Amino acid sequence: VQLQASGGGLVQAGGSLRLSCAASGRTFTWDFMGWFRHAPGKERAFVAAISGSGSSQYYADSVKGRFTISRDNAKNTVYLQMNSLKPEDTAVYYCAAGDGYTGWSRTNDYIYWGQGTQVTVSS
Repeated sequence: VQLQASGGGLVQAGGSLRLSCAASGRTFTWDFMGWFRHAPGKERAFVAAISGSGSSQYYADSVKGRFTISRDNAKNTVYLQMNSLKPEDTAVYYCAAGDGYTGWSRTNDYIYWGQGTQVTVSS
């Protein structure tokens, strides 16, 4: 399984970005997909997750109401729409795939990881 994240960049506070994660190598609709972020000096943290069908979404409290996770199973792609960005959202963002049986908010819940994409929000 390969996950390719893209869409990061530099944006001013209050701006928006949309991250994409393209998956290949397995039946995508089986996968619970998640986004995590890793800021300097901090541990990798859960951001959002979505079930295989897309019917259930989960968010960290810090991004609820600002970020939206979605997926297009026909394109084997999961998205993270990030609005009202804040400087504290600056991090490397990673997408991950798991089966969802053990949960969705811990790094150990995921088996496959993408390479990460840098998001920088300036004040």
